[in-house]
Amino acid sequence: VRWSGSSTEDSEQGEQTFSRKFACNDCGVSYPELSPRMFSFNSTHGACPQGNGVGRARSFDPDTIVADGSLAVHAGALAPWGKRLADKYGWATRSIAISYCGDPDTPFAGLPEQAREEILWGSHGKRLEVPRIRGVRGPRVPRSFGGVIPILTKRYRESESDWVRGELEKYMSDSSCPACSGRRLRPESGHVLVSGKAIHEVAALPIDGAYEFLSALKLTKREREIAKLVLREILERLEFLLGVGLSYLSLDRPAATLSGGEGQRIRLATQIGAGLSGVLYVLDEPSIGLHQRDNARLLKSLRELTDRGNSVLVVEHDAETICAADYVIDMGPGAAANGGRVVAEGTPAEIAAHADSLTGRFLSGAERIEVPAERRNGANGCLRVVGASHNNLKNIDVEFPLGRFICVTGVSGSGKSSLVVDTLYAALACELHGAGTEIGTHREILGLDRIDKVIDVDQSPIGRTPRSNPATYTGLFTDIRDLFAMLPESRMRGYTAGRFSFNVEGGRCEGCGGDGMKRIEMHFLPDIYVVCDICQGRRYNRETLELRYKGLNVADVLELTVAEALDFLSPIPSAKRKLETLHSVGLDYIHLGQSATTLSGGEAQRIKLARELSKRATGRTVYILDEPTTGLHFADIRRLLEVLCRLRDGGNTVIVIEHQLDVVKTADWVIDLGPDGGAAGGEVVASGSPEAIARIEASCTGRFLAPLLSTTG
Repeated sequence: VRWSGSSTEDSEQGEQTFSRKFACNDCGVSYPELSPRMFSFNSTHGACPQGNGVGRARSFDPDTIVADGSLAVHAGALAPWGKRLADKYGWATRSIAISYCGDPDTPFAGLPEQAREEILWGSHGKRLEVPRIRGVRGPRVPRSFGGVIPILTKRYRESESDWVRGELEKYMSDSSCPACSGRRLRPESGHVLVSGKAIHEVAALPIDGAYEFLSALKLTKREREIAKLVLREILERLEFLLGVGLSYLSLDRPAATLSGGEGQRIRLATQIGAGLSGVLYVLDEPSIGLHQRDNARLLKSLRELTDRGNSVLVVEHDAETICAADYVIDMGPGAAANGGRVVAEGTPAEIAAHADSLTGRFLSGAERIEVPAERRNGANGCLRVVGASHNNLKNIDVEFPLGRFICVTGVSGSGKSSLVVDTLYAALACELHGAGTEIGTHREILGLDRIDKVIDVDQSPIGRTPRSNPATYTGLFTDIRDLFAMLPESRMRGYTAGRFSFNVEGGRCEGCGGDGMKRIEMHFLPDIYVVCDICQGRRYNRETLELRYKGLNVADVLELTVAEALDFLSPIPSAKRKLETLHSVGLDYIHLGQSATTLSGGEAQRIKLARELSKRATGRTVYILDEPTTGLHFADIRRLLEVLCRLRDGGNTVIVIEHQLDVVKTADWVIDLGPDGGAAGGEVVASGSPEAIARIEASCTGRFLAPLLSTTG
C-alpha cells in the first residue's frame, strides 16, 4: 500500500479504502504476509504449486512420439502407439484423416497441422463421426477423442508396472513448467520488486551482473538502514565467487549442470567466506576440470586459506599445484600392493632431486611425455557440426577431422561438453545406434556417412552393486567360467559354466545371493554392506569351491590382480587379450573380482577403454572421452596416450575434452573454445595443430601451451 500526496489532496480525492490483508479492493487479488520463505522454492510457501519448485516438467514430446511421418497413425507412425491402442482408437485417427483429407490412410506428415494437433492432443470436446470400416458392423455414432498424448499420459500415471513406465519415458522430455515458466516460484513472489526487478530476475543475472545491480541500488536513508546488513552479506559472498573466477555463472544455475571445477570453486569460495583460522582443509584433486588459467586462481584461493593460519592438505597430480606447495609427500613406488610407502618428502625442489621418486623425475624433466615427431593427417574428410547453439554455444560451425587424435580445450564453462557430448555425441548416437538421447540444438551434422560407430568412454560406474566387477564388465568372467567347466572333475559332476556364476542358483552362496556381501537397509541413512557370514565373502558354496585349476578355485581367481592373472591365464588366448588391454591402460593392480562400487571414476573409464581395445575395431569408429586424465599420475597419462594413439592408428577418430597440457601437446588437432566461460564463451577461438594454437594470441590455451612446445619439441 502506498500513500502519496498531502492531506488536502487526499480530501479532494474523496474516501480511500485500505486493506489490512494485503488485498486489492478492485481486482480481489490478495498476498500472504511477506516473509523469506515466500521467496524460496524449497518451501511450500514459495514454490510453484504445479511444478513443486523444480521449474521443470516431464511430459511426452511430439518429436519423439512421431517415429515415421510417412505412415498413417494406425500403420505405425507413432512409436509408443502400440497395436492394442491403435486398434482401440483407430476409429478416431481414421475419422480425423477422413474429415480433413478424405482418406483414412493419409500419412501423418501429409495431414494438415490442425489434424495433427487433434490426433496428438485430442478433439477438445469436438464430436467425431466414426467412419464405416470394412468388416465392422454397427452405426456410425459420434464420439470424442482424448488425443494420443493425453491417453499416454493417463496410462503412464496409472500404470503400476515399472517396465511400462520405463518404456513410455523414452518418449518424454523435460520442459519448463507451464505455470511458472521455469522460475520455480509462485506468481505472487514475482510481483515483489526491488529497483524494478523480481527475485527470479536477479537470480538469472550472471554473478558479476548481480554484483553490479546490487551495488548500484538507490535506496532512501530509511531503506538503506534496513537493508544494510543483508546487502553487505550478499555482496561479500558475491565477491568471493568473483574472486575464484566464477563471474559468468548465474545464481540460479542448477547444480547438476556445473562442471567439476565450478563446483569445487564454489565450495572453496564458501570456505574463504567463512573466515575461519586453525582449520585443516583436505581437498582431493581440486584441479579436476580446471584450465591452467583457472588453476592459478585456485592456487591463490588455497594460499589465502593458509595465510589465515589454516592448514591445507591436497591430494593432487597436477605439476603446477605440486610446485606451489610448501611441503610434498610422494607415495609409491607403485600402485595397490606395490605402493603404500613414503618414497620421498620435502619441498618441491627436494622431491625433484630425489632419484627414487617417479614424481620427482617428471618434475625435474628426467622423465617426460614427448611431443610427437609428426602430426597425423588422418583420413580424408571430417565431421562438421553446423549451427551449434546449445547452452552458451554461439551458433558455431566446427570441423572434426577424421582419423586423428583431437583435443577440445577451453576455460571452464566455455562450452566444451555442450559441443562434444550434448551435441556431437548425442546426434551420432541417435543417428547410428537409435539412442533416445536428447540432442543439443544445432542445424545439421555433415559427414555421418564416413563413420559407423560412436562410443562415449565416460567416468560413470561400470556397475552400482557388488556383483559388477572388471571381470564381468570386460567379458573375462565368461572365459574363467568356461575354463572351470572344462575341468575333468567338473564334467564328472555334471557342472556347466553356469555352476561357476555367482548370478545363477546352484553354485553360488544362497546366503548372500552370490554378492559376497549382505545389504543392511538403514532407512533414513544410506544402505551399508557387511561380509556374508556364510561364505565369508567368497560368493560360492562349498561344492563349487572344491573345483581347482592350478591349485586355485574360481573365488581365488577372482581375487587375482590383473598382473597376476595375466601370467595365470596366459594359455587362454581370449582371456590373455582382455588382460593385456587392462595392463595397457595401467590397471595391473586392480583385482578381477573387485566390486565396481570401489572403483574411482578414472579407473572405471580405463576399464571401459580396455573393453573397447579388446574388440575388433572397424577403423570408422569415433571415441569420445571427457577428461580421461582425472586421477592419473604423469606416468599413467603417458600410458593412456599410447592407448589412445593405438586407437587412432587403427583409422579411428579420438575426441578428448581435456585441460592437461601433456595431452593437448600430443594431439594431432586442437579445437580451443572461449574466450571465457558462460555467456562470454561458446565461440571457436582457434583450431589447428598444437603449434598453430600456440601462435594465436587470443587463445588462452595457446599461451600456456607455447612454453611446452618450445622446450620439449
